[in-house]
Amino acid sequence: MKFILALLFSFMASCAIAQEQVSFFFDSDKFVLKKTELLKLNEWLIVNKDVKVVGVYGFCDEEGSVGYNDTLAQKRINYVFNIIKGKVKIREDFKTRSFGKLHTLSPIKAENRKVTLYYILPKDFENEEKIIQEKPAAVVEKKKPIIKFPDSYVYENPDGSTATIKLDTVFMRKVSAANVGEKLKLENMNFYVDTFAIIPQSRSVLFELLTIMKSCPDLKIQIQGHICCVQKDFRDLSTQRAKAIYKFLEFNGIEKSRMTFVGFASTKPLYPLPEKNEAEREANRRVEIEIIAN
Repeated sequence: MKFILALLFSFMASCAIAQEQVSFFFDSDKFVLKKTELLKLNEWLIVNKDVKVVGVYGFCDEEGSVGYNDTLAQKRINYVFNIIKGKVKIREDFKTRSFGKLHTLSPIKAENRKVTLYYILPKDFENEEKIIQEKPAAVVEKKKPIIKFPDSYVYENPDGSTATIKLDTVFMRKVSAANVGEKLKLENMNFYVDTFAIIPQSRSVLFELLTIMKSCPDLKIQIQGHICCVQKDFRDLSTQRAKAIYKFLEFNGIEKSRMTFVGFASTKPLYPLPEKNEAEREANRRVEIEIIAN
């Protein structure tokens, strides 16, 4: 059985007001985030500096005793909390309004080694006290089927020949396990400068997303494009880039009803414009997918 230590405000589980969540994943037996997940957390803090965190879950896989897992989960919670405190609003009484709970989670170990933040948007702040008064309900985790993703994809070239491309199975599992409302960056999704033409080196990302959509028939996504450097997206590149990925999926048999696309131009930067360096520009010009149904 897999165990979980849940640190959660008592009002949160039954909250009917709009509630958001985001997860950060750990390596086995670690309570410090690896570089990519730490970057994801810092990027989330930049975009969501006005929200209020209302609850935290700490997850572990089944390795080790119950007591060991509880301790490891608590360390993961404390680690994330120490990063976010002072950077985002957090309920002052969250520790006194929390409870622990053992729980059965996904049979895929990598999906369980995480900390999930639950938060509310500024528009819901006025309902916070009303939410607190609600009687907490049992937390139910939706079990998802185990999907064994292939580590390669064979496709046909225009001349009729075939080619094999390597796939990132870790990323595919992460998308399949993501909750509704989560956003995931398409790493290494790059375009030729000032165009919406995808460079050949990013082809594997397209086939990873295609494989996920084919393997998870209930998955629905929104493809979101972002650009860097300029205040105005005169050529609407952010939309055109998101649309290019949408059209690839459509061409390869994914139903239109399962996906949408949108361009945000530079209205949701991870770093303020003008960016200070190439690393910040690269972070701002990105494509993300938001989980609409899963």
